[in-house]
Amino acid sequence: MPFSLRRPRRRTVSASLFAAALVAGVGSAAPPVSAHAAHGDGPKPTVVLVHGVFADASGWYRTIAALQKAGYPVIAPANPLRDLSGDTAYVSSVLDSIDGPIILVGHSYGGEVITNAARGNARVRALVYVAAFAPDQGESALQLAQKFPGSRLPTALVTRDVPLPDGSTGSDGYIDPATFREVFAADLPASQTRLMAAAQRPGSVGGLAGASGAPAWKSLPSWYVIPTADNVIPAAVQRYMAERAHSRTVEVRGSSHVVMMSHPDVVVRQIHSADQATRRGVHR
Repeated sequence: MPFSLRRPRRRTVSASLFAAALVAGVGSAAPPVSAHAAHGDGPKPTVVLVHGVFADASGWYRTIAALQKAGYPVIAPANPLRDLSGDTAYVSSVLDSIDGPIILVGHSYGGEVITNAARGNARVRALVYVAAFAPDQGESALQLAQKFPGSRLPTALVTRDVPLPDGSTGSDGYIDPATFREVFAADLPASQTRLMAAAQRPGSVGGLAGASGAPAWKSLPSWYVIPTADNVIPAAVQRYMAERAHSRTVEVRGSSHVVMMSHPDVVVRQIHSADQATRRGVHR
């Protein structure tokens, strides 16, 4: 996620098509994917969902419900959000505990984590980026976020000093609760975003400036969900990253940064597409 300290192939989905599902709740938002829908032999892959900054694993609840209904094993670990190397090591350890194939999904800064955590892991079949960073080697989330204009996060960010293990002081970044909904989740009800703002998990500013390593998307097929009204990572930035990764991309018109919460059906369809394609060996 971008911080400014104050101290390929693309389809487009209209957000209006999913308005009823958003209001109706989890059950009605599940896409038409059955437990027997995948082609080919072998077990369904375990889907690992990695959240980003200002959020936690609860942001995946509707996605998890739909995936479980379709018969997928799912794990949504708590991303530490401290520094890229440590966060990557933690998620890598989760992957190492899983038997069988894996589809790795990242939201926002979680995309940077999966880009590194999947490297060298033969069980990871595919990467799915959801309003996420997909950095190349040497890039950071902070750098990419400023590649094109449009992010409203810099003026909404507040920081708090935190003690570091070595005795020095670092900074954690939060979104100002007064602008949280507008910046982060404009297509969710205000009653919900007030709770999210109060419970948001901060990200270490220094950690988010860390340079990414060799990207797994250069050797793994990838899929992308781009919300066109994302006020955190501008859609232009996401298109740039998706195109260079040769991702199979779908855009959701009018969706905010938390597209997995407002349109979980789109996210699940991309995950299912990744499963089907990698079973058939059709990657690009």
